Amino acid sequence: MQEVILFVNPGSWLSSLVFGVLGLLIGSFLNVVIYRLPRIMQRNEDNYYASEKGLPLPHTDRYNLVVPRSACPHCGHKITAMENIPVVSYLLLGGKCKSCKAKISVRYPLIELFTAALSAGMIWHFGSGIAGMAAVVFVWLLIAMTFIDIDTQLLPDDMTLGLLWIGLLLNINATFAPLQDAVIGAVAGYLALWSVYWAFKLITGKDGMGYGDFKLLAALGAWMGWSMLPVVILLSSLVGSVIGVTMIILSKLGWETHIPFGPYLAGAGLIALVWGHQLSDYYLSLV
Repeated sequence: MQEVILFVNPGSWLSSLVFGVLGLLIGSFLNVVIYRLPRIMQRNEDNYYASEKGLPLPHTDRYNLVVPRSACPHCGHKITAMENIPVVSYLLLGGKCKSCKAKISVRYPLIELFTAALSAGMIWHFGSGIAGMAAVVFVWLLIAMTFIDIDTQLLPDDMTLGLLWIGLLLNINATFAPLQDAVIGAVAGYLALWSVYWAFKLITGKDGMGYGDFKLLAALGAWMGWSMLPVVILLSSLVGSVIGVTMIILSKLGWETHIPFGPYLAGAGLIALVWGHQLSDYYLSLV
């Protein structure tokens, strides 16, 4: 399939730079999504249960990804446009609120930089055509889901299912995998973790993971096809085991501590999108 090339030739430094700058701006927006989307979901759930019981709605004010304006959680100071320039504003403000001098988490500029770097990297690797721009959107959604899962241990359906449908639509023209492989990948990805979940629950009587993990792996299967699922599962399991055990030891927490699996799936999915075929071929050569 011949791709439509935007800006300059695929993989050039200029197109990567352009998408890197765009990634900075999107990273700033992702910070809003990561903070607000779980709260929007909770408010909607509160209003739903209140309406079912005939009670007054607990949340009647407008609250979405745009309204109200971002504000300091400590003093309520409204963030101005000049205070919201990605990375730059954080440095100029010294990592503190302009009004009350409360500390601003360094995670905000780090997410902006991370989004910029991965956006530029996707364009460098895939070019600035359909595949490259799709990979950039893939990265944006994975970053948002990763940090939402870390904060709340939730993977919103709006994101996991949206990622799944985007992958299937892209693969109508086999952008990353043949459509048949993508459909099988979506089904197999969901059933793989669904089976593990129920086997673990039947044996231990406990929930080992959330349903959002099933949907995320289904989405990864829809993007890359069923053949990449073993690579994703292996990578996410290895990384998750190492980091999870390390976190438990260092923080002296018990084994009952729930560690979200979504970030490891997201990281493995990103690696598989870029280097999955090379890793699969290398593994098969060893076998």
